[in-house]
Amino acid sequence: MRFQWDWLCLGVLLISSVTAEIENEENLDADVEVEDFDMQSQETEVDRDKPSIEVVYQTPTPTGEVYFTETFDGGLSGWVLSKTKKEDIDDNIAKYDGRWEVEELKENTVPGDRGLVLKSVAKHHAISAMLTKPFIFDDKPLIVQYEVNFQKGIDCGGAYIKLLSSSDDLNLEYFFDRTPYTIMFGPDKCGEDYKLHFIFRHKNPKTGEYDEKHAERPDVDLKKFYLDKKTHLYTLVLKPDDTFEMLIDQTVVSKGSLLENMVPPVNPSKEIEDPSDKKPDDWDERPKIPDPNAVKPDDWDEDEPSKIEDPDAVKPEGWLDDEPEYVPDPNAKKPKDWDEEMDGEWEAPQIPNPKCETAPGCGQWVRPMKNNPRYKGKWRAPMIDNPNYQGIWSPRKIPNPDYFEDLHPFKMTTVSAIGLELWSMTSDIYFDNFIICSEKEVADHWAADGWGLKKLVASANEPGMFSQLVTAAEDHPWLWVLYILTLALPVGLGVLFCWPAKKTDEYDFKKTDVSKQIRKGELKQEREEFEDDEIDEEKENEDTAEDERREMEETKREFLKDTKKMGREASLSEDEGEGGEDLDDDEEENEVANEEENEVADASQEEGGMSNKSDSEDEKKEADEGTGDHPLRSVRKRRVRKD
Repeated sequence: MRFQWDWLCLGVLLISSVTAEIENEENLDADVEVEDFDMQSQETEVDRDKPSIEVVYQTPTPTGEVYFTETFDGGLSGWVLSKTKKEDIDDNIAKYDGRWEVEELKENTVPGDRGLVLKSVAKHHAISAMLTKPFIFDDKPLIVQYEVNFQKGIDCGGAYIKLLSSSDDLNLEYFFDRTPYTIMFGPDKCGEDYKLHFIFRHKNPKTGEYDEKHAERPDVDLKKFYLDKKTHLYTLVLKPDDTFEMLIDQTVVSKGSLLENMVPPVNPSKEIEDPSDKKPDDWDERPKIPDPNAVKPDDWDEDEPSKIEDPDAVKPEGWLDDEPEYVPDPNAKKPKDWDEEMDGEWEAPQIPNPKCETAPGCGQWVRPMKNNPRYKGKWRAPMIDNPNYQGIWSPRKIPNPDYFEDLHPFKMTTVSAIGLELWSMTSDIYFDNFIICSEKEVADHWAADGWGLKKLVASANEPGMFSQLVTAAEDHPWLWVLYILTLALPVGLGVLFCWPAKKTDEYDFKKTDVSKQIRKGELKQEREEFEDDEIDEEKENEDTAEDERREMEETKREFLKDTKKMGREASLSEDEGEGGEDLDDDEEENEVANEEENEVADASQEEGGMSNKSDSEDEKKEADEGTGDHPLRSVRKRRVRKD
């Protein structure tokens, strides 16, 4: 058994080592060129901002048809800063004077990979760029994708983008909050409200006016994407079948239909409430009314107070009536800068009276209040069903004069530019790797060359599992109990199954056998004592067996006598005369004498058999003593008792 457990423990150790080796190979087997792993970074904590692996960064290049791409590795070429102002607000904050910079990430830096960073706090920012070619909503899907990193977290602000509507008078230098756009998409947060916007402006085919349609809120928790200070990938997919998907880090967080999952709906209802319809004056909407026939009882007193003084209350002994509850602090001193003309007369702050600490109370004693048993409150008539109840009134329905039906809201206004128009109370919001295309494979390949590289570096720089567990326990101390139990269970099982067991039983058994072979005198004495005990038990068993045999014989004789007596009585009833009766009596006496002689003979035979049996048992006893087999003694003893 010990050999099997040793092999089991060895197998567990081998499996653990192989699993660890496979995980290391998976982490290193990425789609990037890894060079010169910095072994010293594991031994020292100098220069933590550098990644634990050095990667060769190459600017992503699109692999298919695209409408716009931007990596910011070449600076802000092609981007235009807004020079206008917001309308209807104070001029001091109306300017779009927020600062933009192109720089690398502060943490998990990928050398050579730069992005657009919002640098100012509590200022308006606006920057935009023209698409390589306009996107026309026809028979191809629209895919918009970019990266965001809230490097300092986010208190209140957005990181969404706007796809600006194509028009002849579009001037990016005058891009501001009211510039017409077709789609707005991206994260936004203020307070504890975490949002992922998808808004599109829909044109009313009857009036020509544009209305904003908002997608329903995602059902997932978005908080971690705003606070973990990691780079996340945001993707919007619009399909010609009027469906949409929103993804974060290539995982769908929301999807739906442009016809069914937008607020307000794209298509209005066919009927509306008649605005000219009014509720009649005699319309009764009350389901219950006071009973008009109810009368207030004569003994109902509405003037009784709800609380009265307790007449049975008694002032506690030791109550200090002349001592106030609070007294001026004797240790307080007037501040040196106190100006009585400006601040008034200085008074020491009040503190609890120290004399009241040992007393049941201080000041004037007042009887406590208790509930008034005679209080009933204001009388009100009981409520009954309203016989004139007509239900809740609602205006009648009429056909909607503005009704229309747009079966393909995907066909939106053409997009020709992209812009960021933001206000934020947190700086250092990082944007990178914008792409607008129609093929999912193109967007995925673009993400692998950019966001995938950042994710790899961030994963390599993450603290070890032990550090993460300690950090989590600092925020939630109850986790320490879980950690201890989790560690104690495998350790206890390992000690239980892998620790070599002591062979105390085998050792004691062998030691006993050896002692029997060496100490022959003691062994002989033990055998003699055992034989004496066995002989005594056999004698007792023989006496008991003899008594039982005699009882059985007496019972048998009585039974035979009764049986023969009944037979004689039956025969006497048939025979006549006294001679016959005397003959029967003689025969009965002879039969009884013969039976007694037979019984004596049987008893003598049995005694002879018992003596023979005891002789054979003595021989068996001697044989057992020669072999020293105790189990055979027990078997023989049970046989004697049975006989």
